[in-house]
Amino acid sequence: MKFTRYSKFNGLDVYGLNLGDLMEGLADSLLYSGYDDDYYWTRERAEQDTSLDALRRALLQALMDQKLLSQHQIQQMLDENEGKYGGSQLQEMLNQLIERLIEEGYLTLHEEPAEQRRDTMGGNGEGRVEEPLPRNVKFEVTEKGLDFLGYKTLRNLLGSFGKSSMGRHDTSHLATGVEAEAASKPYEFGDTINLDVNTTLLSAIQREGLSVPLNLEYGDLHVHQCDYQSSCATVVMLDCSHSMILYGEDRFTPAKKVALALGHLIRTQYPGDSLKIVLFHDSAEELPLAKLATTQVGPYHTNTAEGLRLARRLLQAQRKDMKQIVMVTDGKPTACFVEGAVTHPSGFKWSPGETSERRIYKNSMGGDPFVMDATFREVQACRKAGIMINTFMLASDYYLVEFVKQMTAMTNGKAYFANPNNLSQFVLIDFLRRRKSRVK
Repeated sequence: MKFTRYSKFNGLDVYGLNLGDLMEGLADSLLYSGYDDDYYWTRERAEQDTSLDALRRALLQALMDQKLLSQHQIQQMLDENEGKYGGSQLQEMLNQLIERLIEEGYLTLHEEPAEQRRDTMGGNGEGRVEEPLPRNVKFEVTEKGLDFLGYKTLRNLLGSFGKSSMGRHDTSHLATGVEAEAASKPYEFGDTINLDVNTTLLSAIQREGLSVPLNLEYGDLHVHQCDYQSSCATVVMLDCSHSMILYGEDRFTPAKKVALALGHLIRTQYPGDSLKIVLFHDSAEELPLAKLATTQVGPYHTNTAEGLRLARRLLQAQRKDMKQIVMVTDGKPTACFVEGAVTHPSGFKWSPGETSERRIYKNSMGGDPFVMDATFREVQACRKAGIMINTFMLASDYYLVEFVKQMTAMTNGKAYFANPNNLSQFVLIDFLRRRKSRVK
């Protein structure tokens, strides 16, 4: 006769756990930006640990933060294995959670080649017994995982705005589209073929009467009209200079979350819009959204001019009604590129180098006339291209405030004082508000 033995369950229902809440708890670990408490003194950025042990530690911390697991339960699971972590119920539970995250497509694993030992044989040609080389398995966040983190950020922000806040940016114009918002109109060459079948047939019947077959002519064709919805191209400029993690707080991870939330919002609510990410530091480069999670700050200066130049070129390649730059920064411009022979306002002259005619000029003190002049030239180019610049400042430095005031005045943009806690809210509110603006 078969008996079933019941015992006290000390672990966690792994398969009944909400993975969405778990991913939200892991967000800061998955979007690690290099912030470390000792960075202010050492200037040495801590590299992200993407090993399985680091993932298990992050999972355990997330479970404890969400009060899904207590310290007492953890101790009980360890006591059943004589206090050892290896082979315990706790380790098995964490491994099962990792398997679930991989099966659902939030994470992926890959094995990096381990360093091979060269001394595989003794000097006398005899073999020997050694421990096997440990597997070097790393984890990565998938595009689905990143999109989900953007969704969670967006949902938390929009939850308090009310349902009317979500919507497309309507205009006062009419065009042929998918959703009918007004009376149909006779078809004209170039209109979208969104045929109003009822009006088209009625026009033919009124002209010839009800007969079979019904003869349709060009003048009978009618198409639906709908509100013309403007399209928008956005470039998010993220400052990744070392000051973003320098002064006792992580300012870059909230900036990452802003970009992910905007990416999810545009993909789901504004499919006709576009979003691109630009990192600026000593130089500037476009960053695919899929690589945002692993991006860290570095010991760089702030080359705002180069960031604006790249953002402007990306926007000018887009055929959209609205073009805007969303810049997140905590520092004044401190660098720019020098091309050819130039003269500083102080009278100092540079001549082209032997190897390259494009060099970088830096001045960490800020307010340097040469750097500011180069930056404002790019701001002026953005204004001529019809690009609006909205700046979100994470610091109140005098030179930064003065620079942003002049820049926003030149491009009719807006400036916001924000902090890492409310940055996402400020950016999303401003973004949604502009979606309701009308194109004249």
